Amino acid sequence: MSWADALVARLAPTASASSLTVPALLTVLALALVAVAVPPVWRVVRLAVTLVHELGHAGVGVLVGRRFTGFVLRGDMSGHAVTHGPARGVGRVASTWFGYPAPAVVGAVAVWLAGRGWAATVVSVVLVVLVLAVARVRSPLTLLVVLVAIAATGLLWWRRDDVVQQQVLVGTGVVLVVGAWRHLAAVLRDRSRSSDPGVLAALTHVPRVVWNASFVLVCAVSTAVVVREVALVLR
Repeated sequence: MSWADALVARLAPTASASSLTVPALLTVLALALVAVAVPPVWRVVRLAVTLVHELGHAGVGVLVGRRFTGFVLRGDMSGHAVTHGPARGVGRVASTWFGYPAPAVVGAVAVWLAGRGWAATVVSVVLVVLVLAVARVRSPLTLLVVLVAIAATGLLWWRRDDVVQQQVLVGTGVVLVVGAWRHLAAVLRDRSRSSDPGVLAALTHVPRVVWNASFVLVCAVSTAVVVREVALVLR
């Protein structure tokens, strides 16, 4: 097999839909619960949620024409991504808004696509995004998190085990959705002007409660998608 054939073989979706058995799904859900409920484990896992949050800011910023120059993760769930462009306007609002919904949206999309045979493609896209993100890392901790994520995703991609990829994506998706709620709970208690809802309120003169409500709505829809996909396997 040539390198091109090997590459295509690791990108192409599988012809079958969900291959998760009920015992396998319950195991995945149990591990996801440990990841978000056990404090020492969560302190590590939450860095992945923050990574998706910051790349959510950056990704939408790039899509609306802003220039992504760097991002930082911190161990306390905080971080920041820097995009350059107009100080006000729709683009700035969109890139600022998408941070908190990003983990829930990405998690729900990953679970939905994995259940339809697209796990390999999703893993490939994630790997490309992580590799591109290395050039925008601006702290040692951020570099460590991104490199670990690249190593884990790269191994998953290279081995191309459809069942394992689906299990990992479902587990990761559940963790991201629950993690999004945990991050959102923290920001709902934050009254500072520097928080994302505070910045959005200053940019638009729309009260922060409206922006918080929009975060809750997106997280709720994403959660419903994941619950439905899990229920389809458990039936």
